[in-house]
Amino acid sequence: MMGAGKTTIGRALARKLGLVFADADKELVTRTGVAVATIFEIEGEAGFRKRESTLLVELAAGENAVIATGGGVVLDPENRKVMRERGTVVYLRARLESLWERTRHDTSRPLLATPDPKATLATLLEQREPLYMECAHLVVDTGPQSPSALATRLAATLRQHAGSA
Repeated sequence: MMGAGKTTIGRALARKLGLVFADADKELVTRTGVAVATIFEIEGEAGFRKRESTLLVELAAGENAVIATGGGVVLDPENRKVMRERGTVVYLRARLESLWERTRHDTSRPLLATPDPKATLATLLEQREPLYMECAHLVVDTGPQSPSALATRLAATLRQHAGSA
């Protein structure tokens, strides 16, 4: 979900594992030259999701990397399949209150540009939670720990997971 820490924790995890880090939303911004909100404005959510899916396939086919996807990438069943088959999917689960605290002042999130953004966030979480659970190999509760501590714990878990696969 947006605000779960995908970029912050993903970057720290990549460093700990000695892997490349890719943030899908930032990559889309780099490639298009415009903000995600602008893509939504011009092409709508459907246009953004199409670009997101194309990029996911490309990133998943590349070298070993830690990839932070957008929170809505799971909406497409084909994306969930790509993630499950081509990588180890970690769901960074966070409580609604934590997500709200992390996103409430961020004006760059087009899906939260609503009269009641907290209610919208709650609805998105409710809709997406089963999809996150469907494609996750590992579920990690973000809780109050620091991103660095979480990345360290996650790196150890992933090393164990790789050793038993």
